[in-house]
Amino acid sequence: MSIINQFYQALNNQQDLSDVVTPDMRLHASYPIDTIEGVVDVKTQYWQVLKTALPDIERKPFIEFSSEYQNNQWIAATGYFVGTFSKPLLTIPPTRKSLYLRFTELVCLHEGKIKDYYIILDFIDVMNQAGVNPLRKSLGHDGLIMPPSSMDGLYPTQHSTDQANESEQLVMEMLDELGRFDGKSLESMDLAKFWHPDFMWYGPAGIGTTRGITGFRRDHQGPFVFSFPDRIVDHKATIVKQGNFVSTGGWPHMHGSHLSGGWLGLPPCGKNLELRVIDIWRRDGSLLVENWVGIDIIHMCKQMGLDVFTMMQDTYCSE
Repeated sequence: MSIINQFYQALNNQQDLSDVVTPDMRLHASYPIDTIEGVVDVKTQYWQVLKTALPDIERKPFIEFSSEYQNNQWIAATGYFVGTFSKPLLTIPPTRKSLYLRFTELVCLHEGKIKDYYIILDFIDVMNQAGVNPLRKSLGHDGLIMPPSSMDGLYPTQHSTDQANESEQLVMEMLDELGRFDGKSLESMDLAKFWHPDFMWYGPAGIGTTRGITGFRRDHQGPFVFSFPDRIVDHKATIVKQGNFVSTGGWPHMHGSHLSGGWLGLPPCGKNLELRVIDIWRRDGSLLVENWVGIDIIHMCKQMGLDVFTMMQDTYCSE
């Protein structure tokens, strides 16, 4: 059993966490949970929030892998918390049906115990499932996110360190290419050198899933880069790599000025925003074929002066 599953099993069973977390553990979660310090507050301000809404909650990852980065062991994972949506979750009204709460996470270990836990929970997708999302419908496909087509996401086989290094190199070169946007044409970024023609980009609710370079540019990249023309990746919390899988992200991971409209249909606020992002990629041969993306969109909206939870209540509670 992975250390993360041990963590949730201990939380669920109200057991002592000293064998799985450090005394000064910090949990960094999507807005409005944000950063929580210490085991006691993690139990009450994070886990109890989820457990109250989903009494039979169960963590179901479909990708999880680990590696060392700057003398620390890191784990990257994505999947769903699944349970019966019985009570409100952060004021999102319950459906009393099965709920799939998508998560994307990076976990830093110290001497085998969890020290820093970064997790993006897709609360907009919860609003979609409850029928109360106040934002524009996703341009891409909304709905359940698929596991890797290779079905090897849980601690994938690594034949050599060269395999993981080649995966990392491909991702880093691709990210460099994304930085070559000339501010005018999406073709200034030569994606075909790095992405399979039919690659899948599994974006968060609000953006959705896209397929291929054309779909990616239409449903995500175009609206995003023209809205944030100076966006830059300026912090990497870690790089996790195992076999054909790579993950990176940060808290924040990017900054960009919201200078024009188009992204999520929201008017430009003119402010420089910080973006909490976690990415997981899968390589097949010389190309990237799948990308799972977590973005704390509600936190971005908050920086724009928009509280999505208040908007949800104003829109749906008045009906």
